[in-house]
Amino acid sequence: MFSSLLQKCVGTVRLKKIHAQIVKFSLSQSSFLMTKMVDICSKNGEIEYATLLFKQMVEPNSYLYNAMIRAYTHSHLYMSTINVYKLMLRDHIFPDKFTYPFVIKSCGSLLCLDLGRQVHGHACKFGLKSNTLIENSLLDMYIRCDNLSDAHEMFEEMSERDVISWNSLLTGHIKLGQLRRARAMFEEVPEKTIVSWTAMISGYKRYGFYVEALDVFRQMQMEGVEPDWVSLIAVLPACAHLGALELGKWIHFYAEKNRFLHITCLCNSLIEMYAKCGSINQARQLFDEMPERDVISWSTMIGGLANHGKAHEAIKLFQEMQRFKVEPNEITFVGLLSACAHAGFADEGLKYFGSMRKDHNIEPGIEHYGCLVDLLGRTGDLDRALETIKNMPMKPDSAIWGSLLSSCRTHGNLDIAVIAMEHLIELEPDDAGNYVLLSNIYAKLGRWDGVSRMRKLMRSKSMKKKPGGSVIEVNNVAEEFISGDHSNRYTEDIYSILEMLALHQRGYGDVTESLPVDASDYIR
Repeated sequence: MFSSLLQKCVGTVRLKKIHAQIVKFSLSQSSFLMTKMVDICSKNGEIEYATLLFKQMVEPNSYLYNAMIRAYTHSHLYMSTINVYKLMLRDHIFPDKFTYPFVIKSCGSLLCLDLGRQVHGHACKFGLKSNTLIENSLLDMYIRCDNLSDAHEMFEEMSERDVISWNSLLTGHIKLGQLRRARAMFEEVPEKTIVSWTAMISGYKRYGFYVEALDVFRQMQMEGVEPDWVSLIAVLPACAHLGALELGKWIHFYAEKNRFLHITCLCNSLIEMYAKCGSINQARQLFDEMPERDVISWSTMIGGLANHGKAHEAIKLFQEMQRFKVEPNEITFVGLLSACAHAGFADEGLKYFGSMRKDHNIEPGIEHYGCLVDLLGRTGDLDRALETIKNMPMKPDSAIWGSLLSSCRTHGNLDIAVIAMEHLIELEPDDAGNYVLLSNIYAKLGRWDGVSRMRKLMRSKSMKKKPGGSVIEVNNVAEEFISGDHSNRYTEDIYSILEMLALHQRGYGDVTESLPVDASDYIR
């Protein structure tokens, strides 16, 4: 009777009424009924009530122990899981294949490698080590603890490797930045799933190998693997960084076709991609059409407008955000202050900077101070900018001193430029760009002795200015170009076209007849 009642039970109030009847009929020591009740408590998030049920049992059996271990693990109470496991061993209750996956997961979540090794030994002692689920749990535990040597040993000894085993080890290499080994292993995976592809794309994106991330995404498509919304989110930052707008548009179309656009985080990534690829109007259109917006949506849009010089729109959107009662975060204010800096809105920027702590209980970080220094520098208030840097609660980084140095060049302030340069030499002694910038300030003021001194200093340090570079998208493929690098397979064609363009500009008429057909199409 009580078993069927518990099976239909929904909610804690109903559960307590059934529990009262169980006590009334002297069945409170039934491990079978208590196990069902603990499971219901776990589903309802009533972990304290489950604990009380467990503690009143005089002789809990393995099923109840496992239910309690499972409940604590699902509630992320990993230390409690370990404690119940210790009680289980103390009471001479043998753990089984349902015990260890949760205990091992708890060891990994706590990053307790030594404890995990002990539990591994227990599993071997009880003859359960060859269970695939337990082996995968052990593999995941070693990877969580950044112990790839034991993970590889575990992987080699596994009685049966499934796709979870391969993906776990692949993720472990990616986590530690071992992308070459990860890629080699990725090619060996016998049955690649969407998880395998997404892990590889995410790994390349995480460590800044954006071209490789796009290559893997395209390889996935060529092999007929349908992207899910997680893989789309993984590849979109690479599109944004490389300016691969056409691929980004395809992802937008694909997401709309597959009804993914209700997923807020995917829309946020699309907005960021459009903004960074220069399509701010498409970003705004998508933002306006979103069914639900979170603080990241608002912050991304505000930052995108700021980077496109649309300061008035960024500020207006922030005000609209406040009307919708969406509480801003640190990223929101970076975009807002950046908008004020780009537009030279000193008063508004100072007001918003002050409101962070006063109205929103947000402690300004180094990024916010950087925006404030940039704002004051752009408006020519260099003394106040320097004072702001001196009064920062954290040590200013090279970006802040570099921003001040750049403002000194704009406004021709040599005294403060020298102060900024002193700090930059300490922070970035080998960055040639800073020396060039100060040299330009000397040149602007006609101080050729200073220009000569900077050049001599650069020669003495064997410095070379870092070559410029760019990435463009051609036929859905990102092509990278670096100044002075002739290794690109299109180098000869590019220089031929440039020479023809130069001749055309000088008035030598239509020179496209001497170009290949494809090349003439480019310059018309």
